[in-house]
Amino acid sequence: MIEHFRHQAYCNLWSNHRLLKACAPLSVAELKARRSSFFPSIHATLNHILVVDAYYIDALEGGTLGQRAFEDETPHASVDALWPAQEALDRRLIAVCEALTPSTLAENVTLQRAERRQLEPAHRVLAHLFVHQTHHRGQVHAMLSETDVAPPQLDEFFLLDEAPLRQTEFEALGISEAQVWSTLR
Repeated sequence: MIEHFRHQAYCNLWSNHRLLKACAPLSVAELKARRSSFFPSIHATLNHILVVDAYYIDALEGGTLGQRAFEDETPHASVDALWPAQEALDRRLIAVCEALTPSTLAENVTLQRAERRQLEPAHRVLAHLFVHQTHHRGQVHAMLSETDVAPPQLDEFFLLDEAPLRQTEFEALGISEAQVWSTLR
């Protein structure tokens, strides 16, 4: 399970990089255009991913951000501003997953909700976070289909044979196949 979460964290970094690179050429009007999805625009959905990531990653780190994470639902007006913030969160999530042990995976994480404290095992918080990210990235992917920008492939991460398809982005991110897939830490 620990290795799976590590791999998911690296996949998350790569997927967000690919998605944000695709969204970068969109104008502010295209980003904020009303579209069919849970959130009404690409802009709102990308910001939602970022805000929720900040909430859960902080909780996994033992932080106290809590509900303050949701004070500004759209903290970034452009992809250029959002991209480095998302990458920083993605790298924090990798660090969380790199530090996992069987005992930390089972430890409770405190999620500060509006009216209560929710305790959840770290492995459940991580599983939820990865599903949440994948869910909303898929929505952005679909919304991109309504623009002139071709949605990027987001499913070329796990298979060995597809390593050449991610090589350029891995280099841009400063990661390698050996680093991602190594079980030696």
